[in-house]
Amino acid sequence: MFKSFFKAFSIKEIRNKLLFTFCMLIIIRLGCRIPVPGVNPEVVSAMLTDLLDFGSGSGLDVVNAFTGGSFLQFSIFALNITPYITSSIIIQLLTIAIPKLEEMQKDGEDGRKKIAAITRYTTVVLAMVESGVMAIGFGNRVVNGMPFMDNFNVLSVIVVIVSMTAGSTFLMWLGERINEKGIGNGISIVLVINILSSLPSDFLFLYEKFIKGQKVAIAVLVAVIIIAIVIGMIVLVIYLSNGTRKIPVQYAKKTQGNRLVGASASVIPVRVNTAGVIPIIFASSILQFPAIISGIAQYNGTGWWSIVLNFLNPNKWFVLNKENWYYTAGLLLYVVLVVVFAYFYTSITFNPVEIANNLKRQGGFIPGIRPGKPTSDYLNKVLNYIIFIGAIGLIIVAIIPYFFNGLFGAQVSFGGTSIIIVVGVIVETVKQVESQMLVRNYKGFLND
Repeated sequence: MFKSFFKAFSIKEIRNKLLFTFCMLIIIRLGCRIPVPGVNPEVVSAMLTDLLDFGSGSGLDVVNAFTGGSFLQFSIFALNITPYITSSIIIQLLTIAIPKLEEMQKDGEDGRKKIAAITRYTTVVLAMVESGVMAIGFGNRVVNGMPFMDNFNVLSVIVVIVSMTAGSTFLMWLGERINEKGIGNGISIVLVINILSSLPSDFLFLYEKFIKGQKVAIAVLVAVIIIAIVIGMIVLVIYLSNGTRKIPVQYAKKTQGNRLVGASASVIPVRVNTAGVIPIIFASSILQFPAIISGIAQYNGTGWWSIVLNFLNPNKWFVLNKENWYYTAGLLLYVVLVVVFAYFYTSITFNPVEIANNLKRQGGFIPGIRPGKPTSDYLNKVLNYIIFIGAIGLIIVAIIPYFFNGLFGAQVSFGGTSIIIVVGVIVETVKQVESQMLVRNYKGFLND
């Protein structure tokens, strides 16, 4: 990987793209430090820290990690590109339900441009709604005698909405510029740089909690264990990202013009982790939605509602004391949701019936399987098996941080979800760099 990047810097065209991407990332991190006008940063930090503690590993933790800490500071980039991600998922789901959108998707480059435009507009609307809810919900709060806003009125709320919406839209624009003039998927890279920004504080926390003050032998052993766990999770994620089941396809002989073209062979690659990190995000969001609403409403929960919140709280899982051990049962709901969303999301992105029909029209068939419905049934069978394996892999990666947090208190923002995103984006970016280098070498060979 590193060898590819070093070689890339020797090529002017690729080097310029990498430098452009790097400059955009600097702008992003600087923007995360600019507070929203009219808001008291100290009050915001104290209030949101309490809210994060109340959620105890809730969806707000995920949001704060994805925004690189800008959510906790309530900067102009507090929403980051989460509205764009949400918008993309919504439009993708609606494509299945709305024939017009499905038609656009199949309409080549023009259709994709129209869908991209709809996604952008939806992003702006979502950003306005989210920033409005936060401005109104937090605006009248007072912490330690200090108000959230200097002046809580209509004008102040509008300023917050405009600032945060503009920040989120600007990040979306930067991501598209990276797609155009840089390297890799811009939106994904924006997300990754924010996640990576929390690494120093996470490792500092682990050092102070488990290594600092220990004997040299114990400190070295603990450090080796922590590094081994992180490396093991990264290796597992790489296998999940790159793992595919290749289904062989044979094409019969056919006549083209006046000659008979011989048979050819191909494969249908089915990714083990087709849904990516989407099932984990969906499952975490559903589980932590009650805690987020309770926190915003300043309702700590009593009676049965408090018990529900504790069952849905990941920081209560694997805490094996007399008071909290049974809260780990909430993990079962999390596992079920991940599996359900893995199957659901894959079902809307991979259509076995359509693939079987396309193969039949093109004269292709899977050896030993009849064309048409038997082919689609076979693809469904393989897909169900592959999805289950991918979902189990996702669950293992997602649960490991909760396990060590519950048993040892190793709470860090860089959890399973973050690792899946970071490793996946880095692998894809490296592949893109290598492909561009290969294309350039090929062009150079032709020029010679």
